[in-house]
Amino acid sequence: MYHVTTRGVAQQDIVRDDRDRQFFCRQLDRARRRHHWLVYAWCLMTNHYHLVVVCDLDRLSRGMHLLKFRHAQMFNARYDRLGHLFQGRFDARVIEGDEHFITVCEYVFDNPVRAGLCDGRTDWPWLGGELLTDLS
Repeated sequence: MYHVTTRGVAQQDIVRDDRDRQFFCRQLDRARRRHHWLVYAWCLMTNHYHLVVVCDLDRLSRGMHLLKFRHAQMFNARYDRLGHLFQGRFDARVIEGDEHFITVCEYVFDNPVRAGLCDGRTDWPWLGGELLTDLS
């Protein structure tokens, strides 16, 4: 089980509008289905995203490649830009134990609240996962 994060290069935006966000969500679902991920929590912010994913490291790497490549390709084409969209590969930290798991999921779901983008996690449309209803 991994807490995965990816940030825009130089902390730049990786989404600019709902069309970008919807595209990201479709690619996340594609990566989830194709690489057999169990996604307990996810949150898309303006310049980064968080995932809590259960799968082996090889499937995680292949799915992250798909997600990041397709999103960057769309973003660069849409905004007539070249170069890297994401800072580095991705960060994946192993989640150890139930308490750590719950803490990480809470952190992911509350990310937009802490950033002042909404009052409660249910107000942010760009998050989800298997545990969302259990922790709301």
